[in-house]
Order: sequence, then C-alpha cells, then structure tokens
Amino acid sequence: MARGLTFERAAIREFTGTAGATFVALFAILLTTQLIRLLNQAAGGKLVSEAVIALLGFGALTHLPILLSLTLFIAVLLTLSRSYRDSEMAVWFSCGLPLTAWTKPVLKFSLPLVAAIAVLSLLLSPWAQSKSSEYRQRMDTRDDVARVSPGAFKESASGERVFFVEAATAGSGEDGTVRNIFISSMQHGRLGVMMSNNGYTESLPNGDRFVVLVNGRRYEGTPGTPEYRVMEFERYAVRIETKETRGIEVTTKGASTWDLLQNPTGSGKGEILWRIGMPLAALNLALLAIPLSFVNPRAGRTNNLVLALLVYMVYSNLLSVSQAWVAQGRLSFQIGWWLVHVVMFVMLIVLFFRRLSVFSWVRLRK
Repeated sequence: MARGLTFERAAIREFTGTAGATFVALFAILLTTQLIRLLNQAAGGKLVSEAVIALLGFGALTHLPILLSLTLFIAVLLTLSRSYRDSEMAVWFSCGLPLTAWTKPVLKFSLPLVAAIAVLSLLLSPWAQSKSSEYRQRMDTRDDVARVSPGAFKESASGERVFFVEAATAGSGEDGTVRNIFISSMQHGRLGVMMSNNGYTESLPNGDRFVVLVNGRRYEGTPGTPEYRVMEFERYAVRIETKETRGIEVTTKGASTWDLLQNPTGSGKGEILWRIGMPLAALNLALLAIPLSFVNPRAGRTNNLVLALLVYMVYSNLLSVSQAWVAQGRLSFQIGWWLVHVVMFVMLIVLFFRRLSVFSWVRLRK
C-alpha cells in the first residue's frame, strides 16, 4: 500500500512539474504569435492600437482548451519517456507494477485538467470569442475622429480622407479641441488639403458630427497639373463619417452552448461536437501517452515522439473532419460526437495489449 502511494505521488509530482514547464512554453508561443498577428493588423490600419491588449487576452482565453489538452498530452508523454530512458520504468516493473498501473496516477493528474478544459470549452472560450467579436465591431463603428491618434496619420473609414492631429484634449472624441490639424481629401478627382493650428469637434441636434478648423488654409488642385488654388478661411467644417451602428453579430463560435442547444442548426451541432470533443480528446490523449511513451534503448530516442505527434495530428484532424461533416449534414450528430473518440479508445486498448505482450515475452525469455 505504501509502495503504491509512493509510486503515485512521485508520478503526479513529476507530471505536474513537466506540465507547468510545458504550459509556460506553449503559452509564450501562443501569446507571441497572437501579438505578432494583431500588431500586423494594427500596422495595416485594420485594427486600432488600443484594442491589441484586449484582443490578445480574448484570443488567449479562446485557445486555452487546445493549449491545456496539448500540455496534458506532452506532460504525460515526456515524463514516462524519461522514465524509460533513465531505466526507472524497469525498476517499477521489477517491483511488480504493470504498465496498466500508470493509468491510476495519470487519471488522478488528468481529471482536474480535463474538468478545466470542459469548463473552458463549453463556457469561457465561447464567451471570450463573443466578446472579441463584439469589441472588434465596436471599434469598427467608431467615427473618423475617434480613430485619430495624436501624432499619427490615420485614414478614414471610407478611405477618402487622411487625418493628422498633433495634439488633442481628453474629450476630443466628444466635442473636444484639437491642435495642428491636417486633413487630405479627394473629391471629384481634385485633391484638397486643409490645415489649421486650432480646431474643435461639435455635434448637431440631428446627430451629425463635424470637425471644425479655425483660421486655416485649403489647397485644392488636380494631381499632375500646376493649377492649384489657395484659400484662407476663418471656419471650415468637415462632416465626420460614421458607420451605422448595427446589432452585435453573434457567430456560431461565439454563441453560448445553451443557445446552440436551444437552436440546433447544422453549424451549431458541429460546434457542440467540437466543444464536447475537447475534454474527451484530452482524456483519451493522456491515456494514449502511456503506451506511446515507450522508448527502445536500441532505437532512436525521438521515434516515440514522432509517433505521438502523428497520433495527435490524426486525432485533431479527425475531430475537425467530423465537425465539418456534422455541420454539412453528411454525418448525424448522434454518431459524430462519439465516433472518433471510440476509435481512438480502441486504438488505446490495442497499444496497451501490444506493450503488455512485449513485456510478457521479455519476462518469459528471462
């Protein structure tokens, strides 16, 4: 009894340490790739810079179920592979512990993570996806002045104007003041450039908003010709373009699990299949890592890792295919949600029997 407890505690302790290091590495990779993608969108004008941090957090929360599932699989795989390479597994076998004895500590370590993956997949990740889409849509419906960042050139939503503001007060987006304004616009093939040292924004009772330039100049002409007109003005109002405010569009990925169950469409069933499949796949992968972790000292040390990576990719692709087939109506949901997991569980049993038969044959020879 004491030996069994010592064995389980040692195994769970090492699983936890490996999982922590693996999660930190994978999470850093996830944040880096997401940050690069978001910064690229911000640099291209597709995303405002102040939205990067919020969308980075929502994106990380959305991908956490996959990240934890991969962390669980890698932690069990690397821990047991190290035990094989360092001959610790041979010591445990000589003490009378079979390969199947590893299922108990693996399940004790995996079940809390599987529960966390289920909560994330069914509740938190859809919420994060919904909030990310909502935040993007709100940023997209802002008017031209709200898009302007002091000290930077910004293009209007229609692409017909370019704004530059050197400085702005805290309330510039709500009838505040701005300084050193530059506005370039193209109308009827003629280029117009307005410049002013001071200005402000104002709203009319009908809801129209204007940016008003005070004591400035307007240069107007046709590009490629020397004909330009210079006009001075005391007050020049430019109407601010606004996008029509629409309701927040709810996508299938951002819909709550309860809403998908209440309105079972084809794409909704496919999304439910994916959300249910994440914790089931995580549990199957943790158990699959036990027979896949076997390392033959006479063979290369990376052979089992290549096989494990192949199994993970096949499992993930089969889940994606079953989700697509259910969404397209080519496979019923009643079959699709369990089919892939049962196939992989059968594969797990086959691998266990294969490893047990090999160990039994080795013992007979000895």
